[in-house]
Amino acid sequence: MTHAILPGRTARERRADLRALLASDRVVVAPGVTDAAGLRLVEEAGFETAYLTGAGLANAQYGLPDIGLISQREVADHVQRLAGATGLPVIVDADTGYGGPLAVMRTIRMLDAAGAAAVQLEDQVLDKRCGHFDDHRLITVEEMTAKIRAALDAGGDDGPVLVARTDARGVHGLDEAIRRARAYAAAGAEVIFVEAPRGVAEMRAIGRELAGIPLIANIVEGGKTPELGTAELGELGFRVALFANYLMRSMMQAGREALAHLRAEGETRTRADRLLPWAERQSLFGLGAYTEIDGRYGR
Repeated sequence: MTHAILPGRTARERRADLRALLASDRVVVAPGVTDAAGLRLVEEAGFETAYLTGAGLANAQYGLPDIGLISQREVADHVQRLAGATGLPVIVDADTGYGGPLAVMRTIRMLDAAGAAAVQLEDQVLDKRCGHFDDHRLITVEEMTAKIRAALDAGGDDGPVLVARTDARGVHGLDEAIRRARAYAAAGAEVIFVEAPRGVAEMRAIGRELAGIPLIANIVEGGKTPELGTAELGELGFRVALFANYLMRSMMQAGREALAHLRAEGETRTRADRLLPWAERQSLFGLGAYTEIDGRYGR
């Protein structure tokens, strides 16, 4: 694992890793994370990339719903913390890019400097909403393609992988979502994300109509998209499987149960077997490695 006080893997190395994963012939699983502890768990579990979920960031770090209330600087600062906690490439949900093309350019540069391997932009208006909510409003195809061009110009030849997401399925239907996806790929987006398809037939149509383009499927438990496994997603033509809030919701449920026990029983010892052991906690955060490094300087 990466140790923040020593030089870690560069953003360029992380991007190269992600592009190699996208070029492989298997489905890349990207669990969602909201903090460095979750990212450490993802790395420990053997995953090769992670997804900084905008919804999870709003929920877990700010106690807010996913309705476009988190700022550009807040996201960039959080990405920097994540990049210091691991060498994994992180795909960053940057919502709408926080404005028009000039704002998008600044967003790309900030997230690149913070260590993002990929940046996701979507075609909602600035006060966006979670893709599995209702009542979305979209910008035009022309406005979105201008943002994509601006993002690519800001990133340069070796900038973050650009993911373009469309929320058109819930507003204008699947045909319009596919039309927009094609336009975004033609504008230069490396990865396409058609959010919230309804049913396996729609997912199959997306895979068929956008064949040859790396595609993201977002599995939201209880959301609008079928909760398929990675093998099924691969057969339908998807290259990346996001499980954006699975880890956060699992940890929240475990936390709710733990607090209910403490409230009811007034003690924790009878539940100790359901806690991460002390030594494993220290190992997860690299205490042994930090102690060894400290010893090099005479401590």
